[in-house]
Amino acid sequence: MNLASSLRCELIARAQQYAQSQRLPHCLSYGENPVVCFEPQVDRSRHGNFHSESFKAISSNIDWMRRLTKVRPHGKRSLPRVDRGRWMELDSCVSSDALLMNVFCHPRALRSGRTLAVLGAENGSEICFGYKARVPLQNGKTDRTEVDLRLGSLLIEAKLTETDFQRAEKKVLAKYRDFRDVFLEEGLPQTATHYLSYQLLRNVLAAYASRCAFCVLLDARRRDLIEDWYAVMSCVKPIELRTGLSVLTWQELAGTLPIGLKTFLFEKYGIEA
Repeated sequence: MNLASSLRCELIARAQQYAQSQRLPHCLSYGENPVVCFEPQVDRSRHGNFHSESFKAISSNIDWMRRLTKVRPHGKRSLPRVDRGRWMELDSCVSSDALLMNVFCHPRALRSGRTLAVLGAENGSEICFGYKARVPLQNGKTDRTEVDLRLGSLLIEAKLTETDFQRAEKKVLAKYRDFRDVFLEEGLPQTATHYLSYQLLRNVLAAYASRCAFCVLLDARRRDLIEDWYAVMSCVKPIELRTGLSVLTWQELAGTLPIGLKTFLFEKYGIEA
């Protein structure tokens, strides 16, 4: 079993135990190794996939609530019917977006100087989920790159059980205006026809164009993704850009968070500071 599958199985088992112990509305998807999906309570006062304080903050922010309305692909075929009609992406116990919002929407998460320091972020930084980076192309237009989170001048890509950072044909990357200025092409992870870690390459280009720092936030149990990120970082040419690239684990971040949120992350995700 690879690291992604191993972590996925652990999260599913923990989610089942958490849902039962807390008596939370939930169900299992169909098929082998079913995923636990949580439903919001009828009065919308709580959602099992979110820490109570984080969900309360989300509910009072229109932009954040909009993130919770992303429809889960194939939800009608893979999950039982529900009264609200559709299942959403962030209902899933393995959603990295849900984990990201659990942490950064918590009202006390970014009040700590330790948290800001470990992130390399400034106090009072504006939070923007699903940031449209608009990375410049050779033809003068921009692409549709969406970064998971922009926190002031810091871009963050969050991962959990995703198998990799995707791949793309080399001709796709050649269309980016700054690709050859930013990367040592021959050193990048690649096959004869494709570049690997496509998401990382786009996000580094986004950081370069917007003059931001860029951090990959992932689980310490995913050594494979950490190695993939280091392979990309080693091929970044501009010194100023390279020094603004970093990797941070959920476990490292958890050590700086409020005790209630820290406990939630351990019980539900096995993320131990």
